[in-house]
Amino acid sequence: MVKFGPSGISPIFYEAGYKTTLDMPNWLNSIGLQAYEYSFGAGYRLSFKKAQEFGIEFEKHKIALSLHAPYYINFANPDNIMIEKSFAYILRGFEYLKIMKGKKIVVHLATQGKLSRDEALYLTSKNLDECLRRIYEGNLQDFYLCPETMGKFSQIGNFKEIIDVCVRDKILIPTFDFGHINCLLGGELKNKYDYKRIFDYSFEKLGEFKTKNCHIHFSKIQFGAKGEIRHLNYDDKNFGPIFDPLAEIIYDYGLTPTVICESKDFMAEDALTFQSIYNQIKNKI
Repeated sequence: MVKFGPSGISPIFYEAGYKTTLDMPNWLNSIGLQAYEYSFGAGYRLSFKKAQEFGIEFEKHKIALSLHAPYYINFANPDNIMIEKSFAYILRGFEYLKIMKGKKIVVHLATQGKLSRDEALYLTSKNLDECLRRIYEGNLQDFYLCPETMGKFSQIGNFKEIIDVCVRDKILIPTFDFGHINCLLGGELKNKYDYKRIFDYSFEKLGEFKTKNCHIHFSKIQFGAKGEIRHLNYDDKNFGPIFDPLAEIIYDYGLTPTVICESKDFMAEDALTFQSIYNQIKNKI
């Protein structure tokens, strides 16, 4: 089953009279969405007690919960102290997954900085391997670490880099952020064949399970010479990508991803739009 949901909280959530994230699973269920991504981008500020309460509510309402790890992670940092902090952020995220009854945590792997691309990729892979060793050592391998495709040229994470990284271990599943991919392609992600080549490469390198069960982020994103500038809403007419060709590929290939909408303020509304587009394509066949 393809699941759709937002990352973050749309203003209409509060306008409908709901007040806290504990109400989110009930609300998502009531409007017909099946997934939610809880962001720890600014750090882990949620108590374990509250996280446990969230987990109970999300499970009760059958909402698939994913997490987003802190943005501070950088596996290409040459400073060993900072690398240890990155390891700690990942391991902490896995503990939250266990408490909150989620399965996937999304991570931004690295920034190139002053290193060459090859040096940054080498450090990223080396440090990721060590992080994986610690995950297994902590008996946390029942969850998925989902490296995300990135939207700036200075970041590690074009779609081939992410797919190639995910070959390294069975718990690595790609997060395809198609807004980010579109930024790096200069707006050239336009038709189903543009999406097809990404999934074909994933099938070739990662096989059926990881590709069919990939994690997806989708929103329109403004970009410039350096890549991503800011997230937009789906009604924006100046920037892409559009969802229809992706929905066709999801259906044609029998994919079963979780699709998380990261629009600026209309993440739930746009998630419903994506779901409607997919259902229309599915029902036409």
